[in-house]
Parts: sequence; structure tokens; C-alpha cells
Amino acid sequence: MTELSQFLRILYKNKFVLIFVPLITVVAAYFLVKALPDQFKSHGSIATGLVDKTEQGLMSSGTEQDFEIARKFDNIIQMMSQKKVLDQVSYQLLLHDLKAAEKDDFRSASKDLQALDQNARAQAVNVLTQKYKTQQELSPAVPQEKKLLAILKDMGYDAESVQKKLTIFRLSNSDFINIEYESDDSQMASFVINTLSSEFIKMYSARLTDTYNRTISFLADFLEQKRMALRVQMNGLRDYKIKNRVLNLDEQAKSLYGQMAEFELRREVAKKDVIAYGVAIRNIDNRFSANDRKYFESAVSGINQSIVATKQRLRALNEAYVKSNFDPKYKAGLDSIQTKLSAQINESTDRYVYSPLSLKENLVTQKLTMEVERDLAANSLATIEAELKTLNNKFDGLVPNEARVQEFETAIDIAGREYMEALQKYNDARLASSFPATLKVAEKALPGVIQPSKKIVLVILSGVISFAFCLFILFILYFFDSSIRYPQQLANATDRPVLGFVNQLGGGFRISELQNEHTSEGKIELFRNLIRSIRFELDNEFPDPKILSITSLSEGSGKTLLTLSLAWAFSKINKRVLIIDGNFNAADITKLNTGSRYLEDYLTKGDTVTTAAHGSISILANKGGDVSLLELADETRIKEALATLKTQYDTILVDAGSLVSMNKAKEWITFSDAVVAVFESGHSISYDDRSKIEYLKGLNGKMAGWVLTGAQDILKQSGRVSKHVAE
Repeated sequence: MTELSQFLRILYKNKFVLIFVPLITVVAAYFLVKALPDQFKSHGSIATGLVDKTEQGLMSSGTEQDFEIARKFDNIIQMMSQKKVLDQVSYQLLLHDLKAAEKDDFRSASKDLQALDQNARAQAVNVLTQKYKTQQELSPAVPQEKKLLAILKDMGYDAESVQKKLTIFRLSNSDFINIEYESDDSQMASFVINTLSSEFIKMYSARLTDTYNRTISFLADFLEQKRMALRVQMNGLRDYKIKNRVLNLDEQAKSLYGQMAEFELRREVAKKDVIAYGVAIRNIDNRFSANDRKYFESAVSGINQSIVATKQRLRALNEAYVKSNFDPKYKAGLDSIQTKLSAQINESTDRYVYSPLSLKENLVTQKLTMEVERDLAANSLATIEAELKTLNNKFDGLVPNEARVQEFETAIDIAGREYMEALQKYNDARLASSFPATLKVAEKALPGVIQPSKKIVLVILSGVISFAFCLFILFILYFFDSSIRYPQQLANATDRPVLGFVNQLGGGFRISELQNEHTSEGKIELFRNLIRSIRFELDNEFPDPKILSITSLSEGSGKTLLTLSLAWAFSKINKRVLIIDGNFNAADITKLNTGSRYLEDYLTKGDTVTTAAHGSISILANKGGDVSLLELADETRIKEALATLKTQYDTILVDAGSLVSMNKAKEWITFSDAVVAVFESGHSISYDDRSKIEYLKGLNGKMAGWVLTGAQDILKQSGRVSKHVAE
């Protein structure tokens, strides 16, 4: 709160600055904004088709996320704000003024534009038209184009000037982009918006079409590459099959595998039959005696030869049947020969002249039949083994062909998928190019509506800003001002109490001038009251008799004036007061009060000082020079002299000089009962002053306190001043 009150005092001190500076600013702003033209605002809108996709028909997917749509809107808005687009608007504005009548111009022609003759205007129109059609910028390197750039800037038609008054934004979450423009001409406001909309839509559509065309062209080339790659792989497979006589590996492998399985089954059956029939025949032979076999063989020798011949024919036909992979055309011949063989066996049985005692006719018949079946099975086994070997060789030959064919088929499958993906992308691109999300003008801009005047706002704002600026400057000055102007500041800075403060009185004066209580001057009257307050603090804390040394941190702080004033104040309460001018370097009291006794004579020669009456003031002057107290007399003599003076006076005030000459002031402080330090208002505590303040703080109770002199900022404060103790 102390800092705030001090800052408020500074504001009060500079109240006229805070009043007149904003007032002057307001008046100046009023005359400046008075000539400002009225402003007109127009607005239009563009439908993007990014949210509302009803016109896209089947192409409307509705799968885009909100952030993707927002990003597209941001891109469109940034593209509309590009210099390339705004340059097109600038060219149109200047072309309008160059071609239109003077009364239809959007703005008054600049000096450079007025200086153009008919030929120059025609050349300017041609250059601007050419730049407009080719969508190129004017080059400062070309003199004529540089001049046109200067005209655009002077007229406020350049891209930067247009962009300052242009506002482009998306309306909430809708499908529309709003465009607003503010100008000093209502027709110009709508012209800028409509031109910007049409130019941007044209450029955006051309850019979109170019992008689609480049995409389709690239995808077409890519699709052709994939088609050629697929065709190469298919031709390679075809040529390989032709070269290696491969028809259908899967069907061939299945057929060979089936034949091999069938022949393996027949081989196993034949092996079983050979073994089984052999065992059966041996068992039958074991049942016949040697005489039986001799009788039997002699009886049937003729028919047996026929049976052997038939068996040979049956064996040959059976081999052909097996080698033909069991062709059905051989089946009829086999059946016919088999029937003939059965008839011959039956005939052999009929001719069998067997002993009547024998009962083995059926065994003979069975033996003959089994021998035929055994021979057939044994003959078939060799043929089946040969065919199995042939089939295995054929099957082994299919394996490398299968690996190579699979390699071709895998490559064809990959190439086919790549081709189909490329074809899908190509079709999607062609379909998207047929239904693009084109922009269109949703609301055409109309002539602008006049806007509420901002002149009053600008005037008020100028006053507020100037007032805030003044406050800021005063705060900066206060913040960086380390000078001490108030008692509380001094107490906080020195950590010692402040006895009071006194206002400033110009020029030196004698005691008699201060004693003239009939003076009605306000400063002197206030000064007397402040001195009385300081006297009260000293008299209340230090009883009589007492020696008070008055010092300061530097020369010229008002120490002499305070000494004389305190002497007057103590005399007003019937105290006997002695003033000792102990400042040998600057004997101001001696100069102001000539004819007084000298301190040197009193200490060295033993001169006597007459005891003063109550309420009177005596002065001990000094002769000056580069001396100190202890150089005039020894410590014992000084103590005796001061003790004698204390019996004659109630209060002894010593002007001890400043602490700049440390030893001289310290000598007086050594023999004093209390020390009063003087600090002049408006000065700051320097680095060198810190050691002096530490010395005063270490005086063990002798330091009575500080007195602030020349306090200009608190002249109105009067009455009793209490101690300001640092917190």
C-alpha cells in the first residue's frame, strides 16, 4: 500500500500531464478522423460441394471425416488469399478505372495515373490485359510494369491493400465460404468480391481439371505397362507349353496317377494268383501216384498239345490287352479264346480214361484249370511291371514342367492383380473426373452497405491510449526511480527510524529570521511546525543535558539549517542551547553568525563561555582549516570541556560535518550522546553510502534517527510527525 500511495502521489503531482495530453490527443484525433470517408461493406458466398454432395450423384461417398473436410476448407481459403489470385482482382480494378468514365471510377486517380496520356493508358491496358490472361505478376525490373505497380499501390488496388480489407471464412460447419470486403465505395466492395469469386473458381477449376488430366494420363500409361507385363508372362507360358508339348499338367498328372494305381492293383492281384495257383497245383499233384500220371498222360497227350497252343494264343492276346491299357476291343478276343480253352479242357476230361478204381476225376479238371490261370497271371505280371515303369518315367517327366508352369502361372497371377488394380484406379479417376466437386457462386455480392461510423470510437480510443501511455511512462519513471522522497522510503532503505521531515527554504538565513514568529509566509510556518515535531522526538527520547551531533551522508543536505532550526526550537521551550560549528571544512554556521567565540580558543587557550540564560542560544564558531577535533586537544581535555558545557547548557547541538570525511565526523560522534543524520529528499543511496549507513547502524543506541530535508512532495503534511520505523 505504501508503494501504491507513493505512485498515486506521483500521479497527483503530474495531474496536468494526465489531463492535457489525452485532451490534446483527442482533439488532434478528431480533426484527423473527420476527413475519413465512409466505409461500405459487401459480402458474398461460394458453395464448395465438400459437405453438400447432392450434385455429385453416385460419387457421393460420405466417408470423409470432419477434420479432413476442415483441412480442405482451410486450403481453399488460403488459396483464395494468395497473391496470384488477388493480383487478378487488382488488374481488374485498374482496368475498370482505365476503361470507365471518370465519374464511374472507384477512386480518384492518383498523380501517376493522371499523368498518363491516351497512348500510355492504352499501353497500360494492353499490359494489364496480357498479365491478366496469362495470370502473371508485374515485374519491378520492367520500367513500364514498375510504374503500373506504383499506380496500383497509390490507388490502393494492390494485393496487399485488397487483402487488408478482405475477410474470408467458412460459415460455421456449412458448405459455404463467406467473403466480405470493406471499401470507401459501395460498387467497389461488390466488384472485388464478385471478381475474386469468379477468378478463383476459374483458376481452381482449371487446376482441378489439369490435376485430373495428369492423373488419368499417368494411370493410362501405368495401365498399359501392366497390360504389357501380363501379356509377356502369358506368351511365355504359351510358348513353353508348345515347346514342351504340355497340354494340361493337372489332367495329365491325374490320368497317369490313376493308371499307375490301377496297374499296381493288377500287379498285386497277379502275384497273389501265381502264388495261390502254384500251391494248389502242387497239392493236387501230390495226390496222384506215378501209375495214375502215366495212364493219364498217355490218354490225353493229343488234346494237351491243343490246350498248349491255345494257351500261347491267350498269352499273346493278354499282353496286347495289358499294353493297350485294357482297351475294350481286346476283351472280346480274350473271352473267345478263354471259351475255346475251356472247351478243350472239358474235351480232355471227357477223353480221360481213368481207372474205374480211381475217384480223382474232379481233381484232374481243377488242376488243368488252375494251370491255365497260373500261366495267365504269371504272363500278366511281367507286362504290368513294364507298363508301371513306363508310367513312372512319364510321371517323373511332368515334375520339371510343373515347376516351370507354376512359375509362369504365379507371375501371371501377380501381373493380373496389378493390372486389375491399375484398371480400377484408372476407372475411378475417369469417373471422378466426370463428377468433380466444383465450386460455384452461391450468393453474388451486391453494392456495399454503409457501416456505422468508427470516428467516435477512434477519438475515444486515442484518448484512452494516450492516457494509458502517460500512466505507463509515469509508472516506468516511478519503477526505475531509486530516489528517496518520503520518510517511509528512507526508513525502509536504512532500517532506522525517521524522526521527521522538513520542507525546503531557499537561501541561508539567520536565527533572527527564524525567530520572527510574526512572519505569515506558509513555508516558514510549516517549517516551524515540522521542526517542533523533530524537537519533541529528540527531547522525549534523550533527557537533558545532552549533546546532539548532526551529520549527513554528503555535503549540501541541509544539515546546517537543521542545526540552527533545532536550536531555535529548543530555545522556545526555555532550554539553554549551544551551537558548536564542528564542520571545519565548511564553516557555514560561522559564516552566517559572525562575532561568535571560537571553539579553538575555548579548547586551547581556556577561554570561558558565559552560561546562557534560559531560552537563549549561544554559538561556538571555528576558524576552519584542515583540522579535526582531536587535533585541537586531547581526548581528556575535550571530555572536560564538553562536561563543563553540559553544566552550562541543556542542549548542545554540534554541526559535525558530513560522513564524506569519515574521521572528522566520527570524532564528534564519539563525544556525543546522540546522532541525527540528515538526508536530502530526491537523492538516492549510492553504493558508497552503504558503508556509511552501516556505520550509523552500529552506534549502539546513539543513532537517534533520520531527518528528511527538502521534502517538496509532502508540503501539506504538518503537525506532529511520529517515527517511521522500517518494517
